Amino acid sequence: MLQKRTLVFLEQLAKNNNKAWFDAHRDEYLAVKEDFEVLVGNILTGMAKTDAAYKEINAKDCIMRIFRDVRFSKDKTPYKTNLGAGLSRGGRKFMGAGYYLHIEPGGKCFTGGGMWMPEPPMLKATRQEIDYNLKEFTGIVENKQFKKLFGKVEGEQLKKLPQGYEADNPAIEYLKMKSFTVGHNFTDAAVTTKGFEQKVTEVFAAMRPFIDFLNRAAQ
Repeated sequence: MLQKRTLVFLEQLAKNNNKAWFDAHRDEYLAVKEDFEVLVGNILTGMAKTDAAYKEINAKDCIMRIFRDVRFSKDKTPYKTNLGAGLSRGGRKFMGAGYYLHIEPGGKCFTGGGMWMPEPPMLKATRQEIDYNLKEFTGIVENKQFKKLFGKVEGEQLKKLPQGYEADNPAIEYLKMKSFTVGHNFTDAAVTTKGFEQKVTEVFAAMRPFIDFLNRAAQ
């Protein structure tokens, strides 16, 4: 679980998103950073019990920087007001499907997973994987427990048909997607309650068949 002071810091940062305030509260930020690293490390340890690939991943390889890239953004606030971690077999920089943890106070905490805006070759391969193995894919994403936890697969869709596919293809609504993601929300109280790491690990375990399917296209 996270310390409550971590969420308090993020709330204060959202109200004081400037370098002067951040510099004055740097010690608090370092404590928050360490708190999040411990949480992510514990989640990775839990994941490694069922997937050996995660034994070699450490928390620092997964955690996103809090500093925003403002070069091409109209929003020039310098810091993110959330903590994020990409937990995949290659850390946060892995180009295939993976898991995501998002901590943001105000009812915005969630776990997510899937493949977000892959490069054209990978997107083409993923569509082909779904097209060739639609029964297996729908068996995963339309499973009762899967839908209870995650709802439906989300992703921006093409307005036109993807090249090489017809409108009557039974998989067409998935094939039109440019991303394939699912998510599960957590309350602020849950994040700061003992056992949160175990709950996240369980959610990721339920998500694993979806992640593994998508990563077949990335191999």
